[in-house]
Parts: sequence; C-alpha cells; structure tokens
Amino acid sequence: MRKEEKNTIIGQIAAILKDYAHFYLVDIAALNAADTSNLRRDCFNAGIKLMMVKNSLLHKALEKVEGDFAPLYDSLKGTTAVMFCNVANVPARLLKDRAKVGIPTLKAAYAEEGFYIGADQLDALASLKSKEEVIADIVALLQSPAKNLLSALQSGGNSIHGVLKTLSERQQ
Repeated sequence: MRKEEKNTIIGQIAAILKDYAHFYLVDIAALNAADTSNLRRDCFNAGIKLMMVKNSLLHKALEKVEGDFAPLYDSLKGTTAVMFCNVANVPARLLKDRAKVGIPTLKAAYAEEGFYIGADQLDALASLKSKEEVIADIVALLQSPAKNLLSALQSGGNSIHGVLKTLSERQQ
C-alpha cells in the first residue's frame, strides 16, 4: 500500500472517530464467514458501525484525533475490528449476548470518556447508562418528593373529610 493510500485511510478513520462518541476494539479473528456476516447484521440493526482496521493505521488515526488515547495502544495487537457508536452500552450488550459462544472478544473500549481495557470490563460497560437514561433517572428522583407530598395531602384530606362526615352523621 502506498503512502498516499495510507494517509487517506488514516484520515477516514480519524473522521469516523470524530463522528462517534464511543468505540470498542474487538478481536473477531476466530469468527467464520457466516458468524461475521451475522455480527455485521446485528451491529447494523443496533446502530453500530463495524470496521476492520490495520492496527498501525488505527494507531496513527488515534494520534491524529484530539485527545490522549495512549492506554489503548497496547491493545492494538492481532486482528482488530472497531465498533463505533453514539450510545456507550449498546456494543457491550451486543458482545455480552454473543459471549456465550466466546467470540468476539473485547480488547478495549473508549466509552463515556473513560478507558476500559480487557474482556473483564464487559460487564461494567454493559451496565453504563446512556445520557438519556441518566436524565430520566434524575427527573424521576426530582418528581418523587412532589408526588409523595401530593398523595399525602390528598389522603389526609380524604381522611379528614371521612372523620367529619362520620361525626356529622352521629349527631343527627
């Protein structure tokens, strides 16, 4: 491959890295053609971009992109596929579903501005909450005291009304 072609590919990888907030480095070398096709289909359906890369070109693209990705450089060995996504836990859940077979194997991930190195980090990645899930949790927590107060006021009003009604019926 000529230097111009390599620079073009590095530029394309760097552009993709800028477009997506999270990415996973995965080893899919042990997959056969049918399993690879199924993985690609599952990734497409989940909104994940799956891309096979040469480690040296990915390394240079990571250096080109703003940020320090040095913790991931040791993971760039062997066959590497990159899963790009905008929701941090989606690829982890997909990999966890496929972990029963044992492949593909997670090498490393960059998610929620943190580095996760090794296959043992898959559970932590799968339990990450997306921005929308965190906002929903915060809204639910903020609404909870107001709902409790309203229900207490309503139940208190109903019980006072019941007591007054009972007293008025006794006096007659």
